[in-house]
Amino acid sequence: MSNRHLARTIALQTLFEWDFKGKKKKQLDELIEYNFQAFAPEFNDHSFTEKIVQGVIKNLKEIDGFVEKYAPEWPIDQITIVDRNILRIGIYELIFDLNIPSKVAINEAIETAKAFGGESSGKFVNGVLGSIYKDIGPTEKSEDKEIEKKEPEEKKTAKGSELSRGEEKK
Repeated sequence: MSNRHLARTIALQTLFEWDFKGKKKKQLDELIEYNFQAFAPEFNDHSFTEKIVQGVIKNLKEIDGFVEKYAPEWPIDQITIVDRNILRIGIYELIFDLNIPSKVAINEAIETAKAFGGESSGKFVNGVLGSIYKDIGPTEKSEDKEIEKKEPEEKKTAKGSELSRGEEKK
C-alpha cells in the first residue's frame, strides 16, 4: 500500500469516528494520533492525513453541498458514514486540493469505496464524483491543464488519420 493511500485510509478512519461520535472538532487530533498508532505505527508522515482531515472539516458545508447537489435522492444523513466520508475526501481532493490531480482524486475515492464500503459503494462514489468532474471540467491543477491541452491535439491527429485513410481509398 502506498504512503498516500495509507494516509487517505487513516483520514477516512478518523473522519468516520469523528462523524460517528458527534462531529466534535476538539477530538480530531486525538483521533488522528490514535489511528496512526492503531493502523500504521511505523508510518511517520502524518502531514498528508492531517491536511485531508483539516481540509474536509474546514470546507465541510461546501463539500456537503456538492453531495446534496450531485446525489439529490440521497440526503446526506442517509448516506452510510463510510460512503459519506469517502465522498467528502474525494470532493475535497477534487475541488479544494490543487496538488491532487482530478483523476487521482476520483480513482482513489473509488478504490477506497470498494475496499471499505458496501457492494455498490464504488459505483455510487464514481457516479457522484464523475458528475462533479464533468460539470467543473479541468481545474487550475497543472495535470488537468495538461489534459485540456492534449485533447484538442489528439482530436486533430485522429481527424488527420481519418483523412489520410479516406484519401488512400480514393
